[in-house]
Formats: sequence, structure tokens, C-alpha cells
Amino acid sequence: MPSPEPMPLCQLPAGATGRVCSLTGDIHFCQRVREMGFGESSCVTKVSGTTTILCQVSGTRIALSHAAASHILVEPLAQK
Repeated sequence: MPSPEPMPLCQLPAGATGRVCSLTGDIHFCQRVREMGFGESSCVTKVSGTTTILCQVSGTRIALSHAAASHILVEPLAQK
């Protein structure tokens, strides 16, 4: 089965988990979100939100703006 297409974190459905594929945006943004735990290959669960995105990464809940979440590309993981 082919892997799903990467999508911006803001488009991931609430309750779904994805693996970070890549970060877009300037170098300072990418470095900052990596420091927050959103490095490539990290698993992130979108808890809720549309304008402000609440997600869980590395056991910590973090709120991101829609603009920031749109620069984090994730590959949706199959629900168990």
C-alpha cells in the first residue's frame, strides 16, 4: 500500500497522528520548531483546532498558529 501524501499539520484531522516529513519556511522557524520537538520523523497528534492548532509531540501539548502549522508537513499514520 502506498504511503499517504504529506499534508500540512493544520489539515490533519483532529485526533489523527502524523509523522513529520519536512519543515518549510525560513531557517529560524525550522530551527525553532525542531527545538520544540517537531523534528523530521517525529510523531505528532493533532488534538484540536483550526485557527490555533493544539497538538501533542514528545509527550507535550503545544499550541501553534495556523500559519506555523501550515509549514510543518506530516505524513498521516494509519489509525490502529
